[in-house]
Amino acid sequence: MTHSQWPAGYRINPRVEGPAEDLVTAFRDIPVAVAGDCMGRCVGARGLRAYHGDPSLKLCGPAFTVRVRPGDNLMIHKALMMVKPGDVLVIDGGGDLSQAVIGGLVRTTALRVGLGGMVIDGAVRDLEELAEGIVPIFAAGHTHRGPSKEGPGEINVPVACAGLAVLPGDLMLGDADGVIAIRADDAAALLPLTQAHLKREAAIRKSNEEGTADPERFDALLRAKGLPV
Repeated sequence: MTHSQWPAGYRINPRVEGPAEDLVTAFRDIPVAVAGDCMGRCVGARGLRAYHGDPSLKLCGPAFTVRVRPGDNLMIHKALMMVKPGDVLVIDGGGDLSQAVIGGLVRTTALRVGLGGMVIDGAVRDLEELAEGIVPIFAAGHTHRGPSKEGPGEINVPVACAGLAVLPGDLMLGDADGVIAIRADDAAALLPLTQAHLKREAAIRKSNEEGTADPERFDALLRAKGLPV
């Protein structure tokens, strides 16, 4: 079936390859805050919370995107039939919190297929099961009310997720601080910047601990604003 033959509101595109596996592995050691600092400090999802219980559990993998009608999870089930181990399901549910689009049963399938995590601009349920961990899950909220399975929806299309623009194949990072998306084509160039940033932070942290930080670091900024320090 060609795209022109899809029913209105439905689209299923093939999976998009993300960054090379060695890049994905290297980014597992990069905190979201550090990646965000190196990307201008103005990108990342807003208003999501972690539902996987363990704050040390991190999300890192290529984006497999899904756009659903708010409160409907038909296309999420289809997506779980298409993902590869390590993929991160990024679900644009329009921020709707009236019906959960995933819960404990979807998590069971996610465990079986080796999903790398889920980022959901929508609601979840079955919080006790989600809090068992293993699969990192970030969502906008929760409710006991379950989803419909009627559609429409789209798979592997550009989505907006909690203020974050995500393309299929983007590298998704998530930790206790939040969630960010890195363009697949930018990942290789960004990695050394984040590693250098970590080294700079380690040096600053050491000087803060030892009380040897150079006061000129901030005094120069204040003098530039006209303050007599």
